[in-house]
This record gives sequence, C-alpha cells and structure tokens, in this order.
Amino acid sequence: MSPAATQSERLLAGYYGATVLFVLIDFGLGVNVRAAFLAPWPDLRIAYYGFCIACLGVMLWRPAWSTPIGTVESLVTLVALILGMGMRVMVPNDAIFAENVTIVSYQEIINFVLSGYVAYFAWNHGMRQLIGR
Repeated sequence: MSPAATQSERLLAGYYGATVLFVLIDFGLGVNVRAAFLAPWPDLRIAYYGFCIACLGVMLWRPAWSTPIGTVESLVTLVALILGMGMRVMVPNDAIFAENVTIVSYQEIINFVLSGYVAYFAWNHGMRQLIGR
C-alpha cells in the first residue's frame, strides 16, 4: 500500500487482512464469527475466506481499486447474510421441529450483526465515494 493511501483504503485492507485472524479463530478454536452464514456449507466457507484474501491481494496490488472491490464485496456479503439468515428463519425444516434445537445459533447472530454492520458501512461509504467521482 502506498504512503498516499487514504484512510478508507487502509481500513478496508485491514478488514480483509483480519480474515487470517478469523480463519484461525474459525478452524483453530471452532468459533465461526465471520462466515457463520456459511456454516452448513464448509466448502463455500473456505471459498469465501479465499475470496476475502484475494480481495486483500488485489487491494495491495492496485490500491486505486479498493473502493470498487470493497463496495461489490460488501454488497455480496449483505445479500448472502440476508438470504442465509432469512432462509434459516423463514423456511422450516425437520431439524427445527426436533427437541432442543435452536433455529439460529449465537454465532450466527454475532456474525449477522458484525458482518452486516461492516458490510453495510463499507457499501454505503463505497457508494458515496463512487457516485462522488
């Protein structure tokens, strides 16, 4: 990242750089906070982590692309969060009707709030920057 990088570019790069920490927490400690909406699909969860690390690589390679990358990725994350949580809550399956089964885990709620807030902030901020250009 160049010395002239803006604060938002550094913030986005830090967010994607934290993916490594989230991967360690997820697979090392078994606490899935960042990609809990993909818990039923471990292959997609690994792909999502890879995608976030690839976003970091592109941002470091081409800092000028940080805003469009962050904006598109945050929109994808918002849609995935909404669909993932909505499907779990609104479409019942056999497991919901079993005894002592929760519809949504605390990890999924934390993920929804944390990732949703960051994704909405990044999308909103990115759209303002892109429209202002």
